[in-house]
Amino acid sequence: MPEGDSVFQAARRLRAALVGRPLTVTDFRVPRIATVDLTGRSVLAVVPRGKHLLTRIEGDVTLHTHLRMDGTWEIQRTGSRPLPRPPHAIRLILANPEHTAVGMRMPVVELLRTADESTVVGHLGPDLLGPDWDPVEAARRLAARPDRPIGDALLDQRNLAGIGNVYRAELCFLRGIAPWTPVAAAGDPNAWVALAHRLLFANRDRVGHITTGDTRPGRRHWVYGRGGRPCARCRTPIRRADLGDPPRVTYWCPRCQPSPDGSTPSDRGPGGSSYRA
Repeated sequence: MPEGDSVFQAARRLRAALVGRPLTVTDFRVPRIATVDLTGRSVLAVVPRGKHLLTRIEGDVTLHTHLRMDGTWEIQRTGSRPLPRPPHAIRLILANPEHTAVGMRMPVVELLRTADESTVVGHLGPDLLGPDWDPVEAARRLAARPDRPIGDALLDQRNLAGIGNVYRAELCFLRGIAPWTPVAAAGDPNAWVALAHRLLFANRDRVGHITTGDTRPGRRHWVYGRGGRPCARCRTPIRRADLGDPPRVTYWCPRCQPSPDGSTPSDRGPGGSSYRA
């Protein structure tokens, strides 16, 4: 799943390619809006909001997209090469004489009035990379359900917008907390919020979610994607488990991230687990 910094970067690429230019192609390959034609209208802005993208177009129109797990925006010079493949994965195309933006494998593609954007993003908590970032409000929301596992609370976009599986796992490791630890036992929520903002802000201008400070392949993360491999700190095998409802995979070091009550998920060993919180 793309993290908030990835969406931030996608917005910047789309902004450079589309904003201020009239559209010459608008091809929406989703049934509800397949017949809509916005050619001739200029793109006014591309705004990231957590993991959502809002592309504002002349005439009080906003294109709302969400990348979810596999969605991507492919941008190329108009007419420079064939469209990305496979064709059935293309959900929409926006083009002007200079650039073509192709939305691939996107589960959310919809048009709404710009005045109604709050209906799709109004529920979100403070955006970690937004201009109106509010750490006090984010910490308040994170602490609002003290019995909830901290891993679940971090992924809840209503608390703070932009954290996905990568940062969830890495934040828990850096704070030395098992991801199923209740929020009330996980330490100062202000410290969690400050660290989350620092990590995403540091990665907003580079490809990849680097949390170790080491840009070499295989060394960019402390625990994420490293199930069964030795912890870079203590050499204990990293564990992997499904956490939350719906379950999403997470990773942790059982030595560096001890459970507050000594409990351990019912796992199948390094690299696999059946745990759900």
